[in-house]
Amino acid sequence: MDSFDVKSKGAGNDYLRSVKPMDEILRQDQFSRADLVRLLESAGADRTALFSAAAARKEEVVGKKVYFRGLVEFSNECSKDCLYCGIRHSNSKVVRYEAADKDILAACRFAWDNKFGSVVLQSGELSSSSFINRVDRLVKQIKALSNGELGITLSCGEQTRETYQRWFRSGAHRYLLRIESSNIELYHKIHPNNEHHSFEKRLECLRLLKACGYQLGTGVMIGLPFQTMENLAEDLLFLKRLDVDMVGMGPYIEHEDTPLYEYRTLLKSKKERFDLALRMVAALRLLMPDINIAAATALQAIDPAGREKAVKIGANIIMPNLTPSAFRKDYQLYEDKPCLDEDADQCRNCLEARIELAGSEIGYGEWGDSRHFKNRQEA
Repeated sequence: MDSFDVKSKGAGNDYLRSVKPMDEILRQDQFSRADLVRLLESAGADRTALFSAAAARKEEVVGKKVYFRGLVEFSNECSKDCLYCGIRHSNSKVVRYEAADKDILAACRFAWDNKFGSVVLQSGELSSSSFINRVDRLVKQIKALSNGELGITLSCGEQTRETYQRWFRSGAHRYLLRIESSNIELYHKIHPNNEHHSFEKRLECLRLLKACGYQLGTGVMIGLPFQTMENLAEDLLFLKRLDVDMVGMGPYIEHEDTPLYEYRTLLKSKKERFDLALRMVAALRLLMPDINIAAATALQAIDPAGREKAVKIGANIIMPNLTPSAFRKDYQLYEDKPCLDEDADQCRNCLEARIELAGSEIGYGEWGDSRHFKNRQEA
């Protein structure tokens, strides 16, 4: 059968849809938007074939190892008012906190002692000089306490080139700044329409991070109100064009104390969002075989085995939550966030068992740097 594209006229969708045989698409190294839509809509035998192909590509290119990134959510103070986020600035119901330096460093020491390899410092978005200085100090202290052995990823929002460079020189080497949607119209539907929530600035920050030498990470939400399959296919192509080194993406889960909650009737079921997120992970592994892909915690909020299911079909990064347990309930970007009552030991033991069940092994004591980043640097 010849390969060609036809128009699909489903409700709210008007895009070119590939009618290539699935096995032909899965043999490709390059994918069109129509090909990706076909993968994202796959069901039954086609879905099984997608997952098998992605699992095989993962094992071939990045191997069976899964790398830990000990997650420390050190503050929920935020200057942003993103319409989907539970810790948005205008949510007066949030109990705000800033973990003490000693508690942050204790969590990082736990990660080092337990050979996690890397930590992630994550917070709401702030840009005050006191915040910038504090992050810089923490990065240096983490490097000192671990004899330079802990890798450090930062997820602290939009900053200036000078700030990014400063943190990089102090020892951070990965940065995660999620775009959430690469479609500018959808981006404006899930963010306030003002200069403080600029799509163009977000893109510029992603470019700055790469220019500063970071391993660049970003990601999107899957199953948003107003979002189409075409939007998601475009998101995948955006990640490819941006030439990212790592991706963290997961299903959108609504939060009742946000403006976007008003549109919950437009949402797919949580199970549908979960299944779509798995297809996104698998499609991304085929599209960008050598990048790092995180198994998002939001997957486990829907399915207790969500993260290991993602590991089986393409993900190779897990982020155990090392946030001091007293603060975890106050860092809820979405509802039903899992692991709020587990201490660090329980979280580690649980994930070890899950990863073993998924047929993978943990890369203890390894940074697990993106192979894509290494290939890009060599090129």
